[in-house]
Amino acid sequence: MHPIVELARKSVETYIREGKIIEPPDPMPPEMQGKSGIFVCLKRHGELRGCIGTFMPSCQSVGEEIIVNAISAATKDPRFGPVTDSELEELSYSVDILTCPEKVDDTGKLDPRKYGIIVSGGNRRGLLLPDLEGVDSVEEQIRITKMKAGILPHEEVDVYRFEVIRYK
Repeated sequence: MHPIVELARKSVETYIREGKIIEPPDPMPPEMQGKSGIFVCLKRHGELRGCIGTFMPSCQSVGEEIIVNAISAATKDPRFGPVTDSELEELSYSVDILTCPEKVDDTGKLDPRKYGIIVSGGNRRGLLLPDLEGVDSVEEQIRITKMKAGILPHEEVDVYRFEVIRYK
């Protein structure tokens, strides 16, 4: 298991079992240094069980961001109840490290396999990670992301794209 995924797993298991928030490794591996937006997704038997993240960094390091978002994915995703101790052995983890979002004025520069997107309209914003099962077109990607943000299909939005490094 990659150290980034191991950190997410250990964060969730320690928090669920002991109620404690772990510290990042010391010394911190190079890929956990710096700052970046991070998404942590949990699956149980191949089905989504929680996914929470930040598209811009909110912590001092990638390592800290992984810990915070892993615990949030396990306990605060509004689509699911908190993960229980009995589920921990059945979970699989993925961690996406996001590049800085860039504004796109031409949807021809999007690719749902390569780029995630952020749509922004007024004070509403939605994000969809790249390379998701069932999202095969730019139009579908934008439609889903608008829906997540509570933006109506006909409303104009600004679109930003980003790439991820996905660890499983």
